[in-house]
Amino acid sequence: MGDRFEQWKFPAVKEGELTKYNWLVQHRDKFELGYKADIGAFTYINAKNGVVIEDYVQIGSHCSIYSISTIDNKEGQVKLKKNCKIGSHSVIMPGVTIGENAVIGAMSFVNRDIPDNVVAAGVPVKIIKFTDCID
Repeated sequence: MGDRFEQWKFPAVKEGELTKYNWLVQHRDKFELGYKADIGAFTYINAKNGVVIEDYVQIGSHCSIYSISTIDNKEGQVKLKKNCKIGSHSVIMPGVTIGENAVIGAMSFVNRDIPDNVVAAGVPVKIIKFTDCID
């Protein structure tokens, strides 16, 4: 992780307000943030049905994470497992789990579960390659 997270502290997350890093959560009471998680600016998180972001997860800027969709009435907890990485401008839909060490390419539409240790990208997301572990 290098020096980037040496001084990391849990950010103050208030209902519907930008954090000091300029990302926002609705339904704060159903949002769980892991240790040394990094969320990019202008990311929106709707945690109505639960959003769990585990330790060391990295989320790029301008992402959207939805635990409910009013367009197609889907809903469900979103879980981003330890050390996964989400590229900028990606959208994570309700009920999706992204596995440990998985990497999601920028501008991806993630509408299904992604297993551990893969690289996936696209609209809709597709697995590009399997790996033993991604650093």
